[in-house]
Amino acid sequence: MKNFTPILVAMALGLTVRPAAAQEAAAADSAKITVYGYIDGYYGFDFPHPNSTQRPEFFYSHNRQDEFTVNQALVGLRYDNGQVRGALGVQGGTYPEANYAAEPVLLRNIYEAWVGFRPFKKAWLDVGVFGSHIGFESAISKDNWTVTHSLAAEGSPYYEAGAKLSYAASSKVTVTGLVLNGWQNIRDNNRAKSVGTQVQWRPSDKWLLNSSTFYGNEQPQDSVPRARFFHDFYATYSPNARWSVLGLFDVGWQQRGRPGTPVTPWHTAALIARHQLAPRWWLAARAEYYYAQYGVVVRFLDPTPAQRNFFVRGGSLNVDYAPSKHVLVRLEGKVLNSKNARFPSNGSGGPATNYGNLTGTVALSL
Repeated sequence: MKNFTPILVAMALGLTVRPAAAQEAAAADSAKITVYGYIDGYYGFDFPHPNSTQRPEFFYSHNRQDEFTVNQALVGLRYDNGQVRGALGVQGGTYPEANYAAEPVLLRNIYEAWVGFRPFKKAWLDVGVFGSHIGFESAISKDNWTVTHSLAAEGSPYYEAGAKLSYAASSKVTVTGLVLNGWQNIRDNNRAKSVGTQVQWRPSDKWLLNSSTFYGNEQPQDSVPRARFFHDFYATYSPNARWSVLGLFDVGWQQRGRPGTPVTPWHTAALIARHQLAPRWWLAARAEYYYAQYGVVVRFLDPTPAQRNFFVRGGSLNVDYAPSKHVLVRLEGKVLNSKNARFPSNGSGGPATNYGNLTGTVALSL
């Protein structure tokens, strides 16, 4: 037995040390896990005041009026240890109810679900469901300069499913390539895949320039393919801590039929200025327009020349107040005009060409 005593002692020490080491490793990993939550409650009122509580069909965020409701309630986990990262978030509210209506029921409450790793230095490869690489605005309203989303954001993807490889070419330039299930599709609607790119350049701490592209076929599997191309460009300029300005211009086209036939175009632009009035107060103003020939993308997947053009323009003004770092109270007024009557009326007549709304929100973020 004397010959076995040192071995038994070593095993006993190993059994006592290993759990401690495992606990330390678990503690280190848990320090890289963050829990986040967000609730965006709102009330809206439209002019002219319709009989329905539904706002115009091309609104997906804050799309209800004359009722107190929740635009987005979100909870999730994120993990990042510098080499591996991932996230899982689930959501509910009027925003996912409207924007995810085409997805299978079990997928409609996914906000994000992805995992990634570093294939080499300064690069990330992420796979799953994640936020769109197109546009300046986030699905989370509090992160945007304005309360409601711009027409450009409502007419482009909020989320995507696929794989993306991002590379920090320098401290000022980041390049991303994507392979996607499609134009805002978790479940692929055909056997074709779409591709996208994104280049972000920060020439200084005051400027950000973004160029994003998308190319793919969005027609159902049994339909004639229609190639779709889209380019999103925006620039932000912040001369100081109190002022920020954004300029955006997007343009896209989709084939009408076989290659060589005319394409159906759309384009949109926005100009937003934001000013910090005081430590807890902000003011933002927006001017914008959206034009889509025959209502392509914004109203119809595969329109015909018999459909009317979609041309809406307008502006908004909002004031924000942050009583604490976790709460943001906002009020926005918006007016829109359409070349063709397409807005709901107050029930006494046909569709209206002018539209306005007020939207008040209280958001809690953790």
